[in-house]
Amino acid sequence: MKPTLSAALTALGAFFILAAPARADWATTTVPSGTQPYAVAVNPATNKIYVANRASNNVTVIDGATNATTTVVAGTSPRGVAVNPVTNKVYVTNWTSNNVTVIDGATNATITVAAGANPRGVAVNPVTNKIYVTNYASANVTVIDGATNDTTTVAAGTSPYAVACNPVSNKIYVANYSANVTVIDGATNGTTTVAAGTNPYAVACNPVSNKIYVANYSSNNVTVIDGATNDTTIVATGNAPYAVSCNPVTNNIYVANQSSNNVTVIDGATNDTTIVAAGNAPYAVSCNPVTNKIYVANYNSGNVTVIDGVTNATA
Repeated sequence: MKPTLSAALTALGAFFILAAPARADWATTTVPSGTQPYAVAVNPATNKIYVANRASNNVTVIDGATNATTTVVAGTSPRGVAVNPVTNKVYVTNWTSNNVTVIDGATNATITVAAGANPRGVAVNPVTNKIYVTNYASANVTVIDGATNDTTTVAAGTSPYAVACNPVSNKIYVANYSANVTVIDGATNGTTTVAAGTNPYAVACNPVSNKIYVANYSSNNVTVIDGATNDTTIVATGNAPYAVSCNPVTNNIYVANQSSNNVTVIDGATNDTTIVAAGNAPYAVSCNPVTNKIYVANYNSGNVTVIDGVTNATA
């Protein structure tokens, strides 16, 4: 059956609202986090934001309504975080302890699931309730069954760094540091390969447009993959793009540029770009499509920049 807009929104597990028209500037707020915040994810159903703090081995939980924070203990050197808004489970990859911390979003209770060597990226398909973890040193992906926590393994490219799911097409995109993307068929675990830029560090999907955005750290650009054909185009970014996130409602894509301390905002319809200031060394970015707020984790300044995509006026 052909994917539809309603199917895409249901797959995301969110109750989307229409965003206001874009303007020239962006309003920002800063929220404290733990030490060296490395990754961030949003649960649009609960309006909670989860920040994985690498050096303090924990997760900062931000209440999106008040910006109040709580802390949850994770494994050693957490590098990635993803949310299943349907089950309200949060998955945190722990680089040094080679496992995944699973947080119950209702209680903040945790359990641990084994992964491969140096797990970094993590993504959730809320439709199939499968979780995909990239294992950097073992060149594969651990697939976790969210209902049982049982695992299987799928081969990837060299040094898989990040992963994203399209819940409508049930395809999973793995950014390999070796300059390509492994595309996994979620139904069969079969794989294909698509070329990317130099040192792809991050990947995100827009399930509505069926486009995939790959941030290429060393070539300072984003590879845009057409999910239907695997054809690619290139969009320039700031220096050292380290993370990327999509808002499927506004069709804006947010790229955190580590070295230029800002965020490139790509208009998904035109590929035109604008720049928004962030903190020191933005390492991660995540969108809440319901509130149209964007959360940027700043590694060196130890905080989170909150971008208001509705007012678009710089504070």
